[in-house]
Amino acid sequence: MGRAVVGSAEGGGVDLLHNRFVGLLVLAAFPPALEGAILAGYGFRAAEGLAPQFSAVWPYDNYHDLRWLMVYHDSWLTFFLGLVALIVLRALYTTALVMLAWPRHLPRPRFRRLAWRNLALTVVVSVVVSPWAALSVAASVVALSWLLVASLLPLFLLAPFLQRAAVSNSWWRGLPSIELVGWSLLNFVVLTVGGALVWTVPAWWTAPVAAVAGLINGLLWQRTVGSALDPRRPAHWARIPVAPLAIFLAFVVPVVLQPVLAALPGKSTKPPPIALLDRPLPSNVGHAVIFLAGHSSAYDGEPPVDPNVQWFSYRGLDSQNRPLPFGSRDTYRSIESSVAMLDKQVELLHRRTGRPVALVGQSEGALIARTYLADRPHSPVNALAMESPLINAGRSYYPPADVSQGWGVVAGWELRVLFRLADIIAMSGSGPEEPFVRSILDNAPFYRNDLMCPVAGVRIVAFLPTTTATEAPPGKYAGVPVFEMPAVHGGLLARPVVEEHLLNFLGGQPISQPERGYALLQEASAAWQAPPLALGLNPVWRGQRMADPAFTGRVCQPI
Repeated sequence: MGRAVVGSAEGGGVDLLHNRFVGLLVLAAFPPALEGAILAGYGFRAAEGLAPQFSAVWPYDNYHDLRWLMVYHDSWLTFFLGLVALIVLRALYTTALVMLAWPRHLPRPRFRRLAWRNLALTVVVSVVVSPWAALSVAASVVALSWLLVASLLPLFLLAPFLQRAAVSNSWWRGLPSIELVGWSLLNFVVLTVGGALVWTVPAWWTAPVAAVAGLINGLLWQRTVGSALDPRRPAHWARIPVAPLAIFLAFVVPVVLQPVLAALPGKSTKPPPIALLDRPLPSNVGHAVIFLAGHSSAYDGEPPVDPNVQWFSYRGLDSQNRPLPFGSRDTYRSIESSVAMLDKQVELLHRRTGRPVALVGQSEGALIARTYLADRPHSPVNALAMESPLINAGRSYYPPADVSQGWGVVAGWELRVLFRLADIIAMSGSGPEEPFVRSILDNAPFYRNDLMCPVAGVRIVAFLPTTTATEAPPGKYAGVPVFEMPAVHGGLLARPVVEEHLLNFLGGQPISQPERGYALLQEASAAWQAPPLALGLNPVWRGQRMADPAFTGRVCQPI
């Protein structure tokens, strides 16, 4: 019997039993399986989706390494030692993969030459990928889907350009071939599906599923290297340095785009139309209501139509106990100071109306309202509606700017530099060191484990846009009733159907409407989250003893 052969390439078949091909598959499959086994052995559920990326094609392999390093270092020294070790080991590993993936009908360079090329490439790719890995840390701190997308989109666009670098001297010139673009797209799909499956299966299947994903990575290495070395047609724009231009745009566009969008005409301190603010409350609502707007919101001082409804002001009250107008920068204050102001505003509204108080919090406002209930269990508040709460926020950490050591110290400084560059144009003053973000970082155990938990004597509902599903690793993060529907962060309260359900909730009706596709979106994002920092490792958090959802996959769990 002959050996199995599939297809042909330049007169030579791809021999499925050839030692080089078998070696490639084994080398690509074993490390993801090992990582998956280790994570499953420790019960680190939230990070299991990263395992298939260990042997991914550039640049996702470096993205895998740097996210782990950005979260799991506690000093500048450990970061740079870890970075050097990761670069050297990654360069050797990719050199071996490239050599095994090299087409048999083409002459192959010596190992030493390929190793030096891959070492240089790993350094370049690490520099290119580093800001986006840091941005994924920011996404895990504040649990915002747009930050996750912003950290991933440049890699997705740059991948076809970088995949020629380890094998071709002219990789920086010309557009990548359509074949490379196709393999790059398939690479992204495989990692997304593989990450979802690794998380979905029982723990004893984690390593085998990660190994299968690694096998597919091996096939993609073979096809990608072959397409880069032996394109079917000449490259377009062959004399133009397209790759450096693409890398430059990947850095510049995100920095410029956000400020440009923020500067577009039409910005106003006028709040968005919300029935709760623009119309009298229905007769079946017996509460006084305080509306807490989200981060970067603004209020012009115009009171709601119903005297039993009141804005929460991030600036406090005037001499006549009326909420003061506020601008977007006023929302940057710490959650603790906002809670203190909310306490006064709740007491005065309750005293003025004689009614129990309901809180309606949006994004940051939801965190303030829920923290208030945790700190003041015997308040006049007996109902809370949260819209777009920051689910499972505080999964990473970095110390304050004046502290030189601590988990994520280098990631914190890289984020400060990135946001400072963006703020040169935006001039918003928002960034990773603002008091609101620091409140999440310092009190992460509460926001990771208790935000979506019941409170004795208080009716709670959470209105969740489907984008919330991509803001945390897969898991059951709601211990209260939820209403889920397709929308973006902060975009639900103006929807008529949500307005109706909100008023029904305030009127005493139970509200619950889970979305079928929500869990699927969670699983699809599993591969692209930064690994959470274990609660027990950070000395800043050790005074707050709580179960860790990164290991339990659930919130509201006892220790």
